[in-house]
Amino acid sequence: MPHERLTAHEAIRRLRAHLRQWAYGPQDRLEPERVLAPKIGCSRETLRAALDVLEKEGLIWRHVGQGTFVGPRPAQEPIRPSVLAEMASPADVLAARLLIEPPIAGEAAIRASVDEITLLRRYAIQSSVAPDWQAYEQADDAFHKGIARITGNPLLIAFLDVLSSVRGRARWQRQHDLAFRRARKKEYAAQQGRMHLAIVDAIAARDPAAARQAMFDHLSAIRAIMVQETAA
Repeated sequence: MPHERLTAHEAIRRLRAHLRQWAYGPQDRLEPERVLAPKIGCSRETLRAALDVLEKEGLIWRHVGQGTFVGPRPAQEPIRPSVLAEMASPADVLAARLLIEPPIAGEAAIRASVDEITLLRRYAIQSSVAPDWQAYEQADDAFHKGIARITGNPLLIAFLDVLSSVRGRARWQRQHDLAFRRARKKEYAAQQGRMHLAIVDAIAARDPAAARQAMFDHLSAIRAIMVQETAA
């Protein structure tokens, strides 16, 4: 059915009523235009005109690619994690991982079940026999995400997901592929696989301090190789 030919004034009135009816909280995100327009009963063009008015009044704010939010625009609008990942260099990523992942491994040593430890060991073995950097990245990614999932903390899991997205960036891929090849594929995979297994052994032993140290050693070794490649 075609939309009613609402005036902008009527669309604004209905949009205000929609906001009151659903009792949005500050910074809640509104439905996308394709969903909101039928609810208001107008075209998307008329809806945009109504949103423009409410935005000028400070009742909503919009961010291209993220959506429309209730309330005034934050003084310091947060940057999406995907944008941050795009901006970060491989050195930035490894520095962040060294700060955050060792404590995650320590927490996993307290919480891990037998089945979770078995799964981590499987990922560690897969990484140790990876024939190329793509296979290594896949096993390594699953290993580190698996440790974060053991904590049950959604913020830590989300952080590891953001880091995982960096693996798809050409900047990381070029540098890691070069490091993998120059370190000789089998030797690199075997070395990092042994470090993965050391982390698993510490988690299985319920030793948080050893798990933290093993994770720190693993990430430090990768950083050292990546730094060498940057300097080469």
